[in-house]
Amino acid sequence: MNNMIEPVALQDFFITFFSAAMVILSGAGYAALYAWARLSRRRGVMVWAYGCYVLLAAAVVVLADAAHLNGFWRIVVALMLVGYLLAPHGIWRLCADTHADEPEDEHHY
Repeated sequence: MNNMIEPVALQDFFITFFSAAMVILSGAGYAALYAWARLSRRRGVMVWAYGCYVLLAAAVVVLADAAHLNGFWRIVVALMLVGYLLAPHGIWRLCADTHADEPEDEHHY
């Protein structure tokens, strides 16, 4: 049983590069739009945030396939996707609970 990861083939390099860039951009979009939706209390923005997450998941699947991540690595990829889905929820909750006792009009610059 060979658990080594195969290197990316030259013809898959563009797919790997593009999907990795999409992971970064869609992940940033998901986090930013999630925060904006929560701050502005706009459901429409939350739809866009989850749309970015769907793009993130698709890009991760393409990247994992192009990078030949098989077996155990597929489990790592799945756990990463679940973690990134839940992370903004946890971070928002932590920030909201941390600042719950502050007056609404108090600004710290």
